[in-house]
Amino acid sequence: MDHRRISELMTRDVVSVRIETPFKETVRTLMEHKVSAVPVLDGTGRLAGIVSEADLLRKSADGSDLSGRTPLPQLEAWEQARAEGRDAGEIMSAPALCAHPEWTVVEAARLMAAQNVKRLPVVDEADRLVGIVSRADLLRVFLRRDTAIREEITHDVLGAALGLTPSDVTVEVAEGQVSLRGTVDDSRLIPVLVRLCTSVDGVVSVSERLKYRADHTGRAAPA
Repeated sequence: MDHRRISELMTRDVVSVRIETPFKETVRTLMEHKVSAVPVLDGTGRLAGIVSEADLLRKSADGSDLSGRTPLPQLEAWEQARAEGRDAGEIMSAPALCAHPEWTVVEAARLMAAQNVKRLPVVDEADRLVGIVSRADLLRVFLRRDTAIREEITHDVLGAALGLTPSDVTVEVAEGQVSLRGTVDDSRLIPVLVRLCTSVDGVVSVSERLKYRADHTGRAAPA
C-alpha cells in the first residue's frame, strides 16, 4: 500500500525566472502566466529561491503614502532590502522550501501545512528544478474513483496487510466514504483496520460495523 508520489501529481512544465531577471519582467511573468509565484534559478539552473506576489507587493507597500491614512509599521532591515530589490535575486524568499519527486502526498502536505505555504518547487538530487506541486495538486487524490479506493483496500489492506478475505470483511465506498462490515478473529484488528483504511489516498472517512470472534484476552465475543 503506497501513497501517491509527488512525481505523479506535480506540474512538470514550470514557469521560472533567473536571479538576474529584472523586477518588472518578474511581475510580467506572473501576470502573463496567471501564477502567484515562480521559482528563481541560478546560473547553473539550480533552485535559488522563490518569488511570490507577496514578495513583489512589498515594493508597493514600501512606497510613500502622501495621504497618511495607512501608516506602515517599521520594516526590518531584511524587509527593507527586499523592498528595494531590483531583480528576482534581491526580492526572492530564500532558501526555498522544496519537495522531491519520490516524496508522498502525506510528506508534502505536512510540510505545506507546517510552513503555511501554497506550493513547493520539486527538485532532483542535484537541486535542479523538475516540477512544482500545489495544494490543488495534492487535493486531486480525493478525486480518485470509488472503485479504485475499494480495490486498494480489498487487495492491499485486507489481503496483503491483514490476511483477510472479502468473505471476512466487505468494503463499500461512496464518494470516498468507506463502510466496513463483517467479522474478524481478534478485536484488536478493528482499530488497525480502520487506521489503515483511513491512510489510503482519497478516503474521506471510515465507518465500521465489525464484529470479532475473540477479544484481546482470547475470550469469545458475547453472543
